[in-house]
Amino acid sequence: MLIIAGMGVHDVKDMSIKAFESAKTADRVYVEFYTSIPNSKLEDIEKTLGRRVYLLNRSDLEENSEKIIKEAKIKDIVILVPGDPMVATTHSTLKLEAKKLGVDVRVIHSSSISSAVCVTGLQFYRFGKTATVSYPYSGIISKYPVDVVKQNWKINAHTLLLLDLHPKPMRIPEAIDYLFKAGMEDWYAVALGDVGGSNYMKCDMLSKLRDFNPPGLHSLIVLARTLHIVEYECLIEFASAPKEIKEIVV
Repeated sequence: MLIIAGMGVHDVKDMSIKAFESAKTADRVYVEFYTSIPNSKLEDIEKTLGRRVYLLNRSDLEENSEKIIKEAKIKDIVILVPGDPMVATTHSTLKLEAKKLGVDVRVIHSSSISSAVCVTGLQFYRFGKTATVSYPYSGIISKYPVDVVKQNWKINAHTLLLLDLHPKPMRIPEAIDYLFKAGMEDWYAVALGDVGGSNYMKCDMLSKLRDFNPPGLHSLIVLARTLHIVEYECLIEFASAPKEIKEIVV
């Protein structure tokens, strides 16, 4: 059997009892740090589980995934995944390929950045499509995240922007620069760091968030055109939002 188990949004201590027990008893345990990077190193995970854990790279999960799937035909294999495993399309594809090859797959869910960002007080049902701010590979800055923000504005929805992790985790100041170069308007946003841990957060206009650079992985939320009164109050209390933001409360 192939077991794809989420480790949670922050570190190995977020792992559920179900995931922990599966990893303790499996024939072999793998972990991947490609789709996200937890605040736990490989040795921390091994110490917590009390066993050897093997690190996977991108090719192991994608073009060479058949090797692990075949192994799961005769053994119980656990793949530990930062966050919730089914948020990343990589793991959905892996699950599908395993099913095609006749291998049973079990998914153990966990917390994800997609829902954890609601620590800001923003309402989950008001989020639209998510996008990633990527590094300018081949010197080209992608306009896709800006296009997604504009699409979400049309339905008055918030936009969660994930930041590229490779070759190194992108920081908020870099992301904002890329967004402006891609044609982003200066609008209210929430900058986040170390979600699930210290939960650093700051709400202001994008142009005023360039100096926000706390520890941990970063992400951004571009706010919808309007705010619910409770969202406004939460942003004031938890994210030091400027009082002027009340102008967009309806």
